[in-house]
Amino acid sequence: MAGAVIEYIAAQVDFPEIDVRQRLTVSRGYGVSEIYIPEGSRFVGKTIAETQLDEHDINVLTLYRGAKIIPNPKHSRELEPNDKLLCFGKLEAMRGMVPAKTRRRRQPEVADLPADAYSTADAEVLE
Repeated sequence: MAGAVIEYIAAQVDFPEIDVRQRLTVSRGYGVSEIYIPEGSRFVGKTIAETQLDEHDINVLTLYRGAKIIPNPKHSRELEPNDKLLCFGKLEAMRGMVPAKTRRRRQPEVADLPADAYSTADAEVLE
């Protein structure tokens, strides 16, 4: 029993629990973000090294491919459509990788109420 306690204490000293969120937000302008690789992206078919994310001060922490999770993916791993990259780095650089929304906001369609939807007393107020 004493050996187990000593091992536990030694493990806590070697690898103390840390607040990951606190550690990752120490520097201003840096943070964690997810980058989605859609069909037709310039990154599809390239390796992580070929994307040159590291040259933009972006580190890939995890690759999500369907139901598969690949932590700390190798730089030689080729990216596929619909991959998601969990990255740590310059937030400004990561924002630049997300395409600007080009879609216009849809205006809601407004339909006329049927005549029997309100009473005659309401009709007088509405007129």
